[in-house]
Amino acid sequence: MAGHIQDRWYKTETGPDGKPRRVKTERHGVGLCYRARYVGPDGSERSKSFPDKQKRKAEQWLANIEADMSRGDYLDPDAGKVTFEQYATEWMATQITDPLTRESVESSARSVRAPRLEPRKVKPWPAERIMAVRSALPDRYQALVNVAAGCGLRQGEAFGLAVEDVDFLGGVVHVVRQVKLLRLSRPVFAPPKGGKERGVPLPESVAFALASHLKRHPAARITLPWKTLDGPPVTASLIFTGTMGLPLDRNRFNDRVWRPALRAVGVETGRDNGMHALRHFYASVLLDAGESIKALSEYLGHHDPGFTLRTYTHLMPSIGTRTRAAVDRVFADEEPTIDGPDTAQEGA
Repeated sequence: MAGHIQDRWYKTETGPDGKPRRVKTERHGVGLCYRARYVGPDGSERSKSFPDKQKRKAEQWLANIEADMSRGDYLDPDAGKVTFEQYATEWMATQITDPLTRESVESSARSVRAPRLEPRKVKPWPAERIMAVRSALPDRYQALVNVAAGCGLRQGEAFGLAVEDVDFLGGVVHVVRQVKLLRLSRPVFAPPKGGKERGVPLPESVAFALASHLKRHPAARITLPWKTLDGPPVTASLIFTGTMGLPLDRNRFNDRVWRPALRAVGVETGRDNGMHALRHFYASVLLDAGESIKALSEYLGHHDPGFTLRTYTHLMPSIGTRTRAAVDRVFADEEPTIDGPDTAQEGA
């Protein structure tokens, strides 16, 4: 093998009986467990860390490195960190050319621009798919669809929604926290993405769905640290929890609940079909109803309405129609005239 694997959580010591035994190191439980190390062709040491119980993956990674070096296919991991400017400057310093050619090459190099990635166009789910997936979910999670598709909440925000955040009389959902996973998948409460709290209109249909859900699955008082694992404890009456009354874990939920529901109704389980698809549906419904980009941006918790516009502008097919109708209203009171362009020219 091209290198060796260091176990940073355990070390081997000789016990009182003279036999070797494994004992925990000071780093046990902190960071990643295994560190795979090797020496590259240039003599420098390289490494990559792996989580606990993934020693086999670390061994396979080292085996691949060794195979690449033996075939001459090895690539320095730091090679991609060299910028075009750095490479071009060093390359020009080695060239012996006349001043005019050098000036032309340098001018061309300075005009190079990184290609712009074309943004992926969001394709909202049809309402029929929304309802089909909702029906395929276990009963205790079905109202999550109403919250995400009816109020535009992110997955973590829906997981962190508490009874005290819902103003049923005022018709407002206050988005003030999310359930977030830190290292080793340990949950904490944290502010919404970007630290931006917001109020979102609560449609009656969503309010009824939440009220019905709470009758069948009462809220659970959950206490989690705030923002960091050693943060101050915060308690909230979460509307959605797991079967054991614990906060929802996005990894476990996606793997054991969401994707099986998608497969049950014949929907692919790719990146475009996560719970975020419900948020896109919410945006498409509001835009189709004529809601402003500024209001939608506030409801979604975006940092900038321009981002909202760039993301969803293609979902506004009726803009041209509204423009024509607006102009027509201005001239609606004008009396039609029989004089056309030719008549006007004759009288000029």
